[in-house]
Amino acid sequence: MSIGEVHPGWHAAESAVAKSPEYVLKLWLQQGREDKRATALAAQAKAFGIPIEMVSRSALEKQSRVHQGVIAWVKSQALPAEGELFALLDGLEHAPFLLVLDGIQDPHNLGACLRSADAAGVDAVIIPKHHAVGLTPAVRKVACGAAESLPVFQVTNLARTLDQFKDRGIWMSGLALSDQAVSIYDAPWQGAVAIVMGSEDTGLRPITIKQCDRLVIIPMLGTVQSLNVSVATGVVLYTALQHRR
Repeated sequence: MSIGEVHPGWHAAESAVAKSPEYVLKLWLQQGREDKRATALAAQAKAFGIPIEMVSRSALEKQSRVHQGVIAWVKSQALPAEGELFALLDGLEHAPFLLVLDGIQDPHNLGACLRSADAAGVDAVIIPKHHAVGLTPAVRKVACGAAESLPVFQVTNLARTLDQFKDRGIWMSGLALSDQAVSIYDAPWQGAVAIVMGSEDTGLRPITIKQCDRLVIIPMLGTVQSLNVSVATGVVLYTALQHRR
């Protein structure tokens, strides 16, 4: 029987304990860890009444190869869906700044995208429920706490969600190679914006491209024709952030 989801690594465990202690079932720390960081996390967990277990390295490695000596066991929770997404948008006091990831398959790419989105001040990340990676332990580890602090919404019908964004006046900019695409440095980024990124291998799906209000490209000045999707996401996010500020 499952005892919850594993949140491995210091950033993920610390974020889970600090932001959602009511969902943390227990904390595993590697035996022999008596450094300042381990002591501080243990004290914080104890203050919230979270059980702490000192376990062997091998026990940690059975759960995750990227544990860094700590795992937070957290109650399994379904990612929030459309209804909660629009409730969040209704409560914002500024124009939404959103990231839509259409079919990211690699957990390291999704984790890196979440980390960049959190750093750039994105209000929410939207991912599809099907044909895409979810918030796995590997994703949480790479995200360095962003998976716990950033609102991530999983939708069953991405096309419908994008249509609802249009109805709300959210301007969707999709990264895609196209004769109609404009440089990210020339595109307007003010106001309500959703940046739409495609999968690692095929990019944006044709149906998603049709729903975008504009297509943008990252100028490539060398010999390579494209960037890794997580790198490209960071470039677009911070270009948009510069304009929005």
